[in-house]
Amino acid sequence: MATHTIQFLPYETSIQVQDGDTVIRAALEAGVHVNASCGGEGVCGKCRVLIEEGTVESGISEKLSEADREKGYRLACRAIVKSDLVVRIPVESTIDTSVLKLQAAPRRTAHISEFDFDELKEKGLFDAPVEKKYLQLPAPTAQDNLPDITRLISYLKLKHDEHRLEVDLSVIRKIPEVIRQDDFKVTTTLVRPVRKVGKTRLINVQPGDTTRQNYAIAMDIGTTTIYGQLIDLITGEVLAEHGEFNGQISYGEDVISRIVFAEKPGGLEKINAVVIETINKILKKIVKESGVEPEDIATITLAGNTTMTQLMLAVNPRSIRRAPYVPAATLYPPIKAADLGMDLVGHVTALVYPAVSSYVGGDIVAGVMGSGIYRSEALTLYLDVGTNAEIVIGNKEWLACAACSAGPAFEGGGLKFGMRAAKGAIEDFSMDPVTLEPMILTIGNVRAKGICGSGLIIMTAVMFEMGIINNLGKFDRDLDTPRIREDNGVFEYVLAWKDETQIDRDVTLTEIDIENLIRAKGAIYSGCMTLLTEVGMGISDIEHIILAGGFGSYVDLEKAITIGLLPEIDPHKVTFIGNGSLMGARMSSLTNRIRQDVAEVTKKMTNFELSDTPSYMDNYVAALFLPHTDMNQFPRLKSRLEARNKLKLKIED
Repeated sequence: MATHTIQFLPYETSIQVQDGDTVIRAALEAGVHVNASCGGEGVCGKCRVLIEEGTVESGISEKLSEADREKGYRLACRAIVKSDLVVRIPVESTIDTSVLKLQAAPRRTAHISEFDFDELKEKGLFDAPVEKKYLQLPAPTAQDNLPDITRLISYLKLKHDEHRLEVDLSVIRKIPEVIRQDDFKVTTTLVRPVRKVGKTRLINVQPGDTTRQNYAIAMDIGTTTIYGQLIDLITGEVLAEHGEFNGQISYGEDVISRIVFAEKPGGLEKINAVVIETINKILKKIVKESGVEPEDIATITLAGNTTMTQLMLAVNPRSIRRAPYVPAATLYPPIKAADLGMDLVGHVTALVYPAVSSYVGGDIVAGVMGSGIYRSEALTLYLDVGTNAEIVIGNKEWLACAACSAGPAFEGGGLKFGMRAAKGAIEDFSMDPVTLEPMILTIGNVRAKGICGSGLIIMTAVMFEMGIINNLGKFDRDLDTPRIREDNGVFEYVLAWKDETQIDRDVTLTEIDIENLIRAKGAIYSGCMTLLTEVGMGISDIEHIILAGGFGSYVDLEKAITIGLLPEIDPHKVTFIGNGSLMGARMSSLTNRIRQDVAEVTKKMTNFELSDTPSYMDNYVAALFLPHTDMNQFPRLKSRLEARNKLKLKIED
């Protein structure tokens, strides 16, 4: 796709964007403020910009007169970039340009690391766990009357050098019919052992040559959402994928409330049935979308946290929430998917990712495998942020891990107008340093109805750097703006007035919202610091940060550092891998090398129970400020704030 350069005046700031992006999103990426409060829907008319050079596409807007359009004015949220542009922000043109230096720096999101099947092969990590072998067998005669299964196994040894085979009963049951269906031309499905000393399992036999139809399913069993992918085992391609909210949400947002429900009479059976129902909805969707025959699916790999795994397997998780926090198991044998209630053909084997402890589960192990930390020389911090945050630090020599409860703030929970990342959620934000007017963008470019986690992080960071809130997250009461007000004893900032929203109410950010965020980020940062301290290292030793989970793809890294969520590290050293659990499950579906390494990696992962680690509470209390009580841990931010304060004093003088 073509890229274009946009120069913003009077900022003298330039940025490269993709053809088809909007001017307002480009402005946000560049750290340039444009007044906008309708979320990008084009109804507030506040984001007027002057296109001095270049071409944009935009529809007719009632908010712009014909005379304005002829002069080159457009609404930034409706102006689609089609060439290099010079764009003037008119509202700023009368402001002393030194004020512009108070604006935030350009956004920097994490580099996105995508799965590469060819790279897997190049690194010598590909070892197919499931293979199909085609045979043309001679028909039995009076002189050659071997049993059907013996004939099949004999020719697998003869033609394909297959030895040490074991046969599933399901194959014996179907072979008399299948073997004769296409004149003794058959395809066998073989599942390789994880260890070379094990036996290869013959799990299926089909008439004719179906060697090109070989598929597997990978699934992430998340607390909030379950995702599934249907994978071509020959090409590595994802043929279909789909996600659904975990039906267990009805029984509690977090794992503890679900464990409590499972302990009630009949609770375990009910909550197990609900998660299997969600899984089956996804299976039905991806199988239909891919056009794959269910008979050609060989395995399903599942990764989830320890509680989700036990609930999926109908194993009582009661001891997970009670000291000494012991799971029923960390390793599980291969299981027939149909025996779990999954709508898959009888031969399909379910492989469940092992866990490390009660709160560091198979989803994190899968993320460690998928991201490749365990093969890396670099000291890496792996962070998966959700309602619970899991942290792994280490490299190929050693791995330490811990889990902490971050609360629901990063998913929009616990906020007055919080919501998950869905249409209408405010996901990006900027503020005019003089008028304190907001620039907000929502998911879907529609009127605002709430705030999602990434938006909350950006708002808090921007307001802190501009001095709108202090390091305790409290608003400056002396600022002259109607947007900061008191409501029922709580101060708040109005992000969008009610006539600009979908909900006929003002959408606001409150001090209580910010307090919830500070607690959440404090838990994560202190977890990282505690883990580093316990292994005798510090922030300066970290060479690479890997972010997993939904929020990592959108959050501005500098903003995350500004509030003290992440350690201060060069943003170029941060990688986002998306759903690490699903990535690891997919890799295990494709290669036995990963499955072989899993057991060793789980043994290598030393788990720290933060609640039993004395330094954790000290680190947590110290992190309950923006960004931290010790600003020396954030030297770049400290320098930036000092420079900004000096500039602000100079402007005021």
